Amino acid sequence: MNAGKIIGKGEVPKGTVVISAHDFSGKQVWQVRPGLFSSKHGFCSSPIVFEDKVIVNCDHDGDGYIVALAKTDGKELWRINRPNNTRSYCVPLIRDIAGRTQMVLSGTLCVTSYDPRTGKLLWIIDGPTEQFVASIVYSEQSGLLYMTGGFPEHHLLAIKPDGTGNVTNTHIVWRTNKGVSYVPSPIIEGTHLLNVSDSGVAHCFDAKSGEIQWEERMREHHASLTSAEGHVFFINDFGILRTVQPDKTYKLLAESELNEKVFASPALSEGQLFIRTDKSLICLGKRTAKTAAR
Repeated sequence: MNAGKIIGKGEVPKGTVVISAHDFSGKQVWQVRPGLFSSKHGFCSSPIVFEDKVIVNCDHDGDGYIVALAKTDGKELWRINRPNNTRSYCVPLIRDIAGRTQMVLSGTLCVTSYDPRTGKLLWIIDGPTEQFVASIVYSEQSGLLYMTGGFPEHHLLAIKPDGTGNVTNTHIVWRTNKGVSYVPSPIIEGTHLLNVSDSGVAHCFDAKSGEIQWEERMREHHASLTSAEGHVFFINDFGILRTVQPDKTYKLLAESELNEKVFASPALSEGQLFIRTDKSLICLGKRTAKTAAR
């Protein structure tokens, strides 16, 4: 791409999205190129699997789109032409919400919900800002969706997910400009919504009302929050891992120093916590037969 062309300072060269499927031996099963992509930060949205489909969000600085491909052969099943032509990096959330299956994401100057089986638009909220990174989360207890972002303005919204069409003025239950993150995704644990800003200030909200229950400085963060057994894990850019019990007051259960920088979100599997640092892959905990069987 761009062969023989000098790219000027600040100009974003266009590339092509490449999506491949491989078996567990590494053999390529299929590969497709659904369209162009232009963003100075590169491609950041992870693919998701839903039923017989692989769905990929391709919001970018051009004619953005979301595509659904057949898992078996990569054939395009549907395509959404996204509005506003502005880069964002969010992975869609797919859940059965408010009596229907919804695929919800923020990005390209809006928050939208689609039917993941057809790509049909269900509802849209304009704004509240331009670019988004963090994924949306859902609370079964409150019945609300939560969006945090973004750039250049910072907002945290609680959204009622039962609307149709443009619901900008009718379905935002509460909003705040405090405790907002751009990169790290928030998490729901019980009746609590927890979030940490990129600058490292953690907040715990009452998910239903939006009331701030506590805040704590933890230094800069890029990793998203994870949880297990009712505990929430915060890991900052400097490799300090904190285990927190969500409550009305800040309750620190444990703190560990990995002595390596961390920007990736931890992964959890069968009682173990996996952390990718800038130098190592670290596993914490023991895989027990009881945990694995459950």
